[in-house]
Amino acid sequence: MLELLDDGRQLTDRWRAWLVTIVISALAFAIRIVNIQRPGYLIFDETYYPKDAWTLLHLGYEANWPDPLKIANPSIASGHPNVYATPSLGFTPGPEFVVHPQLGKWFIALGEWAFGMNSFGWRFPSLVAGTIMIGATIMLARRLARSTLIGALAGILLTFDGLQFAMSRIGLLDIFQGTLLVIAVAFAVRDRDWFRHKLGDHLRARNLTDLGGAFGPALLWRPWRLAAGFTFGLACGVKWNSVFVLASFGILSVLWDRAARHLAGAGRRSWWALLRDGLPAFVLLVVVALVTYIATWTSWLVTKGGWDRQWGAAPATGASIMARHHDWLVAHFGAPLASLMYYHYQIYEFQTGSYMASQTHVYNANPAGWLFMVRVIGLDAVNGIKPGTDGCTAVNDTCLRVISGEGTPVLWWMAAIALAAALVLWVTARDWRVVAPIVAAFSTWIPWFHYDDRPVFFFYAICIIPFTVIVLAIMMGRIIGPSAGPHRKRNALIVGALVSLVVLDFAFIYPILTDQLLTRHQWLLRMWFPSWI
Repeated sequence: MLELLDDGRQLTDRWRAWLVTIVISALAFAIRIVNIQRPGYLIFDETYYPKDAWTLLHLGYEANWPDPLKIANPSIASGHPNVYATPSLGFTPGPEFVVHPQLGKWFIALGEWAFGMNSFGWRFPSLVAGTIMIGATIMLARRLARSTLIGALAGILLTFDGLQFAMSRIGLLDIFQGTLLVIAVAFAVRDRDWFRHKLGDHLRARNLTDLGGAFGPALLWRPWRLAAGFTFGLACGVKWNSVFVLASFGILSVLWDRAARHLAGAGRRSWWALLRDGLPAFVLLVVVALVTYIATWTSWLVTKGGWDRQWGAAPATGASIMARHHDWLVAHFGAPLASLMYYHYQIYEFQTGSYMASQTHVYNANPAGWLFMVRVIGLDAVNGIKPGTDGCTAVNDTCLRVISGEGTPVLWWMAAIALAAALVLWVTARDWRVVAPIVAAFSTWIPWFHYDDRPVFFFYAICIIPFTVIVLAIMMGRIIGPSAGPHRKRNALIVGALVSLVVLDFAFIYPILTDQLLTRHQWLLRMWFPSWI
């Protein structure tokens, strides 16, 4: 019984695991930092977030940059963000309506504070977050598989993923969200182990073989569950759809509690875990996440210039549901929080309203095709470079420079196959080790199908790939087999060949991830399907 509660194996190579994690993370950092400042201008949606971050640094809220494409962006690229009348700033103090929370932009702001309002400054925080994501993925995979080798496999595979590479080198929000979600899931899994060990300690202390039908200790204080709630709140503070992962793991963690109590001998009383463990879990996960999320808006709350920041202090206007409840909200929550609620109402109306549903985009990618990379995204492109220009030596051709948000194809396709195999393993063998990454992958993916009537982009899948890579690493571990297996060396060579194939594929697409000069023919060689162009 005690051995089952401990899942039969203990993690005893902590220092070696940390060394492996540091070495692989350092490798990832090293290959990502090379020429990260190129191109030296705002690309794709960098036209929003680095500028929002810059105004957060100076005002505590997102301010307006009039005429950004014609004046602000070129001026920033030339090293002069101070292009408007506001002394030494470059933006107006008027508020900008933005549709994402502030935390991710605060991360970008840290880089701008340290290195200035330049491409290195606004991209360096993404590099740090991407590196941390790889380290967290290693440790999560290791804990799930009870194997440092499997953790290392997951880290190496993620290191050589093209999408993770590209998103670690651009000033967007999604890399911060993905990193925080991996950490939050790792905390939730750590809580599962902690709880089972505490049940085992309870039995040992009383010299019991099982609970004998009793419910067992309440264990209301759960430090790792608290850490998970806090980190989920941070993830929601970057992008709202993190709430789906929070909800999924809130349910899963309580089901884990019930399963642990049942295994410890609680019998039918184990079902009381849905209530007696569920309510404290709601507090430590959902309530803590909510408080943390609100705290990420501190700078907006303590200043007065943000978008509709004064809504709570002004008389109610309009006929919206928020306007009808204006006085009640102010009376019960205070003017600042009431204003924040109204701002969230506006953001939600914008994100789900008819305006967004009517929009189109050339890089729209239906979520149904994400796992197989049916439609990738171009993050930047300079086309039609003629021979003799910018080093172009093409003959009967032109050159170009592009940055593609493209995963390493071989890796993504193998991960999709592994995910399907893991689902079968979950159903047939009840292997808990694949449950967490499967639930995480699906809860970061499936909700997007509800919004496929408006533009959605492949780079959102950065939150999926860490978990599908973990699934792939676990399935590779099953191929290798146990240490005393008769065909371990042969199987290890097979897995090694597959990993090498991923690395070679990454090397092949590397030029289109890094703004390198290519002829159009060389570029087309890397665009394997018409839907990628």
